Amino acid sequence: MILNLDLKANSYDIIIERGALKKASEYLDLDRKVLIVTDDLVPERYADALAAQCFRPVIHTIPHGEESKSISLFGELLGVMLENGFTRKDCVAAVGGGVVGDLAGFSASAYMRGIDFYNIPTTVLSQVDSSIGGKTAVNFKGIKNIVGAFYQPKKVLIDPDLLSTLSKRQLSNGLAEALKMSLTSDEGLFEIFENGDPFSEIDTVIYRSLLIKKAVVEKDEKESGPRRILNFGHTLGHGIESVKEPELFHGECVALGMLPMCSKETYERLLPVYKKLGLKTSADFDIQRALSAVMHDKKSEKDRIRVIMVDAPGSYHEDFIDADTALSLLSLVHD
Repeated sequence: MILNLDLKANSYDIIIERGALKKASEYLDLDRKVLIVTDDLVPERYADALAAQCFRPVIHTIPHGEESKSISLFGELLGVMLENGFTRKDCVAAVGGGVVGDLAGFSASAYMRGIDFYNIPTTVLSQVDSSIGGKTAVNFKGIKNIVGAFYQPKKVLIDPDLLSTLSKRQLSNGLAEALKMSLTSDEGLFEIFENGDPFSEIDTVIYRSLLIKKAVVEKDEKESGPRRILNFGHTLGHGIESVKEPELFHGECVALGMLPMCSKETYERLLPVYKKLGLKTSADFDIQRALSAVMHDKKSEKDRIRVIMVDAPGSYHEDFIDADTALSLLSLVHD
């Protein structure tokens, strides 16, 4: 199945197909130098499978984890391309999760003012969300994604077979992002989480999540308005993540960040869903440090933070909160 993300000159295809990695050369232009960026938790055979289809592959493996989204690793990738004589006609391919995609995409955006970038996500989180939309970034001075660029990939290859090596916790981590999108935009998708089995219906969850993100990005490529819907759960979640990573994963922190932003009725419906997915409903964290990170969020405006609130699955509204309110909301998920 192919979805086209329509961004005029920046449009690209999203290929969703089991076994797609094995025939990547049918979809991607690999007849050139290709910097394949992966991490040390991604099975080596995934990068090797792509490399076998490239004219001149260069595989570069980074350490796993959020700490790799750094200025130093960004410079390292630029150095690898420079040392291997990459030109504007060559490309970068990410084979990994959100960290790999963000770092590789940002490096592609900067090298020679921008070379082609392909994203091949290997986690649920990146397959349902971060691999499309063009957000690339690194963290800086303790603030997530504060240095980066909107840089769309040339194509995205989504192969659900690549999820077979993930633990249930990692699957749940990614499903939290799909749950996020269901709460703001798709009541039917939420019903899969509430009444079905999202693990066994993972292909449907991926497809419906991508439809939501595709529609949002097409309306608002660079987050000037409607795209803010995708920040649901992230404002508080990023604050929690800044003090709990790597103990808690990104999706787990987003899940915590969603709960205080829901109506009481929706909150009650979410509790059994979280239990089904194995997601925490509270955590022990330094609440003042988390608050500081929240208030330094990119979404802050004049000492207030713009947030997304959900009244019922499939609907949302925007609001602003100040530091006192943010502290109160964080306390709702603080042990």
